[in-house]
Amino acid sequence: DGVWRGAFGRGPAAAGQGGAVMLEIQDLRVRFWNRDRDAVAGVSLSIGEGEVVGLVGESGSGKTVTAMSVAGLLPRKQCGYSGKIFLDGAELLHADRAELRKIQGRDIGVVFQEPQSSLDPLMRIGPQVEEVLRVHTDLGREERRRLAVEAMAAVELAEPEAVYEKYPHQLSGGMLQRAMIAAAVIAKPKLLILDEPTTALDVTIQAQILELLKKLNRESGVSMLFISHDLNVVRKLCGRVAVMQKGQLVEEGEAQEVFRHPKHPYSQRLIAA
Repeated sequence: DGVWRGAFGRGPAAAGQGGAVMLEIQDLRVRFWNRDRDAVAGVSLSIGEGEVVGLVGESGSGKTVTAMSVAGLLPRKQCGYSGKIFLDGAELLHADRAELRKIQGRDIGVVFQEPQSSLDPLMRIGPQVEEVLRVHTDLGREERRRLAVEAMAAVELAEPEAVYEKYPHQLSGGMLQRAMIAAAVIAKPKLLILDEPTTALDVTIQAQILELLKKLNRESGVSMLFISHDLNVVRKLCGRVAVMQKGQLVEEGEAQEVFRHPKHPYSQRLIAA
């Protein structure tokens, strides 16, 4: 636990549902030029400090486009967009690329569904975990290495010193996902975006990753936006859930309440399925 707090920062006192607003999305609209309808159609959503919010819906509902908008990964030349996105008071949606680069990795960490496609196969794991530190800090090579090994130990990768030297093809899917999480949180971000991070893993490894994310939230206080179509996973991890259908938020509330008493017909069908 001492390693965890040393590596990742703010400690359990910072965690807690319903703190100050960390992320606020206001009337977000995104339409790709090659589509005939909005991918995101007027979404408004907030996440408090230390809060874990699930964004659920079937494929094509707009979940990932919403996440890309928050992370600054929206391909702006391919779409029209409007609205506002604030992270701890800083507006992101209309920020220029130079400003976004200062925020990406440092204030926002992202974990994708397929670690194999997110990691460079020709680069050792250690330098990829510490890349955010290389970009955003003046730390020397030895200090970056120390923090990377510490981060990998904190996400419960066995023999982190050895893993530091390995290449992605030498690790299992579960180990790669842990390495991705270490890379996403090494700079102590304010927000962690997780886009279907457990979908490609078997059930046992999936459960371990969920426990790890709970521990990370509990001990570091990082806010999380967890995107998934798997309602069981969302129910285990998230305190609040928002349901998306065809680019719109159709229901939002405390996770247990939405699962027990879904109000919107789409939520009812999703849960029944």
